Amino acid sequence: MHTKIPQPKREFRGVWVATVVNIDWPKKGIDTAEKQKKDFLDILDFYANLKYNAVIVQVRASGDAFYKSEFAPWSRFLTGEEGKPSAWKEDNLDWMINEAHKRGMEFHAWLNPYRATFDMKTDILSNTHDYCTNPDWMVKYGKKYYYNPGLPEVRERFLNVIEEIVIEYNIDAVHFDDYFYPYKIKDLVFQDSLAFDTYGKPNQSLDDWRRSNIDSLVKEVSQTIKTVKPWVQFGISPFGVWKNNSTDPRGSDTQAGQTTYEDLYADPILWMQEGWIDYLAPQVYWSMDFPAASHRKIVDWWAKNNNDTNLYIGNGAYKIRNNSDVAWERKKELPEQMTLARKTSKIQGNILFSARSLMNDNPDVVSYLKKKYYKFPSLPPAPITNTGSISKDIQLVSKNRTRNSIQLTFKGIDDKSYALLYASSKRVKSEYPMKKLIRKLHIKGNSEQIKLPSDITSNRYLAITFLDKYGKESSPIVIQPKKLTKNDTKK
Repeated sequence: MHTKIPQPKREFRGVWVATVVNIDWPKKGIDTAEKQKKDFLDILDFYANLKYNAVIVQVRASGDAFYKSEFAPWSRFLTGEEGKPSAWKEDNLDWMINEAHKRGMEFHAWLNPYRATFDMKTDILSNTHDYCTNPDWMVKYGKKYYYNPGLPEVRERFLNVIEEIVIEYNIDAVHFDDYFYPYKIKDLVFQDSLAFDTYGKPNQSLDDWRRSNIDSLVKEVSQTIKTVKPWVQFGISPFGVWKNNSTDPRGSDTQAGQTTYEDLYADPILWMQEGWIDYLAPQVYWSMDFPAASHRKIVDWWAKNNNDTNLYIGNGAYKIRNNSDVAWERKKELPEQMTLARKTSKIQGNILFSARSLMNDNPDVVSYLKKKYYKFPSLPPAPITNTGSISKDIQLVSKNRTRNSIQLTFKGIDDKSYALLYASSKRVKSEYPMKKLIRKLHIKGNSEQIKLPSDITSNRYLAITFLDKYGKESSPIVIQPKKLTKNDTKK
């Protein structure tokens, strides 16, 4: 039976937008800029309508870039040919970020650190691709090439990639997925023995050395981000099972064929303990009671092992009515997973894989989510390691009503990111009660004015607050739109 869980004021509602082999966007690399823009806006508008507040967009899929980079060629998934510059008149990534922000959505730049190629077709790679310029960095494994995580030069290259995108773009977060060392292929050896012989410490096992390489990358990426822009978050989405309890009593009650710690050499428990990440989003893509890996049990395990880090659950929306597990035939499988996350106190939200999963099919699931779960907007959680502060008092300087809108001028909002509009009511004692959040307005750089949308100026009372880059919220300022007259400039 469905249990109603109140909608929290802060809850991460994210969706992955996969660009590798054009899974979600763009539909084709050879599409015109206008077609690519329209298709991207369709994604944003669909999820904005569902009251989502973040998009996690893949901007580095396999040693390439969806933006002009000094360290990687243009992606063929955007331009049709690797290394061929974007035909957009404007900076495409800057445009995408601004369009997300206009809709009150965070933009998390999703990068894949170690996948160098998506297949063996190396003849289609740009001659500026690292496979061509630094072949000694590459390890062939299965039907792909990977960067060797054990080489200091590889780590240095990726730190340069991270620094570049954080400096150049107004992103809200850097995001990694689950691809660290590759998923193991039976009877196939990842050929990094020479690097291990060179860089491994005395008495260090190969497995521990590999994990230390990933740990070093995570630590140094975190330091790079926070040195450049301390408000930009760092989030990672590992494979859903850390360890099975059959190999470690601290692990989950699961029988996963591979685990993030033992097979991918990633240790998110350590990253949380060390404070290297702002959020963790384990990919728990199984159904609620799947025998080998129960969504319910894994979510409970992560909640109990959370260590002062924002924790979001990755949900496998791509499986809805598209999987051998019959549980995914149910309309309420995904909604029940959302309920579980919402009622588990150590979990602050969800991320769906991937964007097209709900857009193309299953309108009954979408309708149910909108009606029962995402009826009202919600703010993303602020980072737990929050060093920002509301720096100065905010004052309402003037109010000006025109025929269709109200323009407000403030003092002290030039460093704020968003204005939040709440329905309010008559003052009780010395305070105006803030009711539901009804709109999140992006503040363009250094502006001191906001324009209230005409559809909400009929509210009797509006409470307005401001968010800074760190997600901290100011005290409310209340206005009464109905009482404003034209050219009211009351101080």
